[in-house]
Amino acid sequence: MTDLFSQDPTSSDVVNDVTANLHQPLAARMRPQLLQDYAGQKHLFGPGKPLYEAISNGRPHSMLLWGPPGTGKTTLARIIANRCDCHFIAISAVLGSVKDIRKAVEQARLHRQLGKQTLLFVDEVHRFNKSQQDAFLPYVEDGTFVFIGATTENPSFEVNNALLSRAKTYVLKSLQKDDLQEVLKRAINQENSRLENETIQVTKDAEDLLVAFADGDARRLLNLLEMALELVEQDENNHRVIDEPTVKPLLGENSRRFDNKGEAFYDQISALHKSVRGSNPNGALYWYCRMIDGGCDALYIARRVVRMASEDIGNADPRALQIATNAWDVQQRLGSPEGELAIAQAIIYLAIAAKSNAVYAAYNQCMSDIKSEPSFDVPLHLRNAPTKLMKSLDYGAEYRYDHDEQEGYAAGQVYFPDDKPEANYYQPVDRGMEKQIKQKLEYLRSKDRDFRKS
Repeated sequence: MTDLFSQDPTSSDVVNDVTANLHQPLAARMRPQLLQDYAGQKHLFGPGKPLYEAISNGRPHSMLLWGPPGTGKTTLARIIANRCDCHFIAISAVLGSVKDIRKAVEQARLHRQLGKQTLLFVDEVHRFNKSQQDAFLPYVEDGTFVFIGATTENPSFEVNNALLSRAKTYVLKSLQKDDLQEVLKRAINQENSRLENETIQVTKDAEDLLVAFADGDARRLLNLLEMALELVEQDENNHRVIDEPTVKPLLGENSRRFDNKGEAFYDQISALHKSVRGSNPNGALYWYCRMIDGGCDALYIARRVVRMASEDIGNADPRALQIATNAWDVQQRLGSPEGELAIAQAIIYLAIAAKSNAVYAAYNQCMSDIKSEPSFDVPLHLRNAPTKLMKSLDYGAEYRYDHDEQEGYAAGQVYFPDDKPEANYYQPVDRGMEKQIKQKLEYLRSKDRDFRKS
């Protein structure tokens, strides 16, 4: 069987030079060739699982592998090619073009004539534009090659529908702690097996730091291990010991995964918003801190907090909007860390405040009506009359000035267009301040009914 793991990632030519392999980064040398050595993604593998059955039976199908960096997308594609005895071609959408696709098609057709199936792997497929993605369609359709695309972005947004319909999407998850520990152990054992006069050891504290900092990313873990190996010297027992003091200088401040404006970004702001809506201040604070720790612009979060105050709290507690805008102002005036603390205060207040989406629902319904109805004229009694002509046309003639009416309310006065029935958009809830607002509105509506009966 062809040794797919000694190939250049942009070529199908086999490289047999063993010394060249030894000069590859540790993450590349550690790339497993067999499914049983593949770490993580247990939700995809096991008897009865479609992907597991396809690989086990040697019947690959076109697919999209969607997941965070370092979760094994490229490795899995190579394992499938190896297990199913396919000619493997890899293209990077970062550097590739339609010309590269044509070359891949030519190679695939040649191998097809020789009776060998081709697997075309496209890394970062979301970086190809729609027309470039369309170039794959006829060859996926006629079986010229099995297509596997890898992406860190949501395929629903980044991959065109025609390609989506021809490829099964599999979601790869961040590696868990035990998965990363397995990867680390295998890497150390493999390095020790190729060394003659020394052994490598990693202390428990150092292992915990490496695994935590890797944050579900096997490539990051192996890169850190490789850097640590370069820093330590042999001791008198021919051991190289990687301990906590060795590892700590390698770790930057930001170890958490946060793809600004990417999938993780929108997932986390959604989690923050829903935690506030669900009156869970602890969950809300957690997602807020995750985003700040990941490098999110605090002003973006401040704007979203203002939105939460109107959308999910509204007039049940009007102070929420004021507190949210105050926090935004503090962030603009003082920056970090004072502004971030003010935003945290606002988030916690919003989470525990009485909730109402009555304003949000009323606004949406009113906008929907306006977009679907004619542009009704303003009734004459509601129009202003700054000129003699307007007065002669009865602009404002029948308007009743509320301050001159009993209780400061012109009962029965109509504020909708003549040709549109009065709508009841705003329906306050029985929570917070809106409970009193609801009572006030019910009282005013009763006065309107009494006026119209008289």
